[in-house]
Amino acid sequence: MAKPRIFISSTFYDLRQVRADLDFFIEQMGYEPIRNEEGDIPYGKDEALEEYCYKEIKNIDILVCIIGGRFGSESKQNNRSSITQMELKAALSEGKQVYTFVESNVLSEYETYLMNKDGDIKYRYVDDKRIYEFIEEIKSLKANNTIKGFETASDIVKYLREQMAGLFQRFLEEQTRVREIGLIKGLEKTAQTLNKLVNFLSDENKDQAEEINKILMINHPLVEELKTTLDVTYNFYFEGLQDVKQLLRARGYSFIDDLPFGDPLPYYTWSKTQNRKDYYLKISKEVFEDDLKLKFIRKSDWKESFVTLTVDEAEEDDDLPF
Repeated sequence: MAKPRIFISSTFYDLRQVRADLDFFIEQMGYEPIRNEEGDIPYGKDEALEEYCYKEIKNIDILVCIIGGRFGSESKQNNRSSITQMELKAALSEGKQVYTFVESNVLSEYETYLMNKDGDIKYRYVDDKRIYEFIEEIKSLKANNTIKGFETASDIVKYLREQMAGLFQRFLEEQTRVREIGLIKGLEKTAQTLNKLVNFLSDENKDQAEEINKILMINHPLVEELKTTLDVTYNFYFEGLQDVKQLLRARGYSFIDDLPFGDPLPYYTWSKTQNRKDYYLKISKEVFEDDLKLKFIRKSDWKESFVTLTVDEAEEDDDLPF
């Protein structure tokens, strides 16, 4: 299972215990800590070691930057920045989630630096003025510029735990929004379909009566009734009596013509014999127009008596062959 990869960036000797405590916390959370002293960064032979740190940042999810009183190793890329500072800049340029922590004493003295940064003075809690210059650079960023003070590693752990819980809650919230967006898109698609149908039925499409009729007949009550009565599993539609005859012929039914004498019956009749049973299917003539085309009938106006199916036991032939 993929785990979030969290890069711990800081000077080593003065903050090695903080780094170890954070490593333990990250593993307890089920995430993967990345520390160069643990061999978590693959180093090659073609470039300076710091370059491989910057490349590894492309493969992480979160960078935790810890700034103490030591400037640390100077970067070969930029002599105004340390390797730790360059790692943070690399994470920012890659759009990674960054959490920056500064020792409380350093952060307090930062205000002194702001009032005297143009002067040549010594600072108590840092060994290099460039640390304060870097903090000033971070604070000037438009995003990802939050800085949190700390006294012990437990302060960092508490803050990170709360932040990660917030990230997880935001993830759950976004999943809910994804479902809501899916519903909205579904409604938009339905609205587009209805809009097309309205346009199709508008005055400029009066010559499309035949296509409109097909749309209406697909859901005709007679279709639904015969699908249920005959246990038909596929879709079909009728235009008139001839289509009904063809469907029933395919289902084994024979059409019974009206008798040449007497009043015509109010329904059409089909029959078949199967498994020693006689089936009689009747469809009311009210369902059809005078030209035998299917009449449009609303579902609310449909009557159960329009279609009936009766089943009788077939009569046995008692005549002997001798």
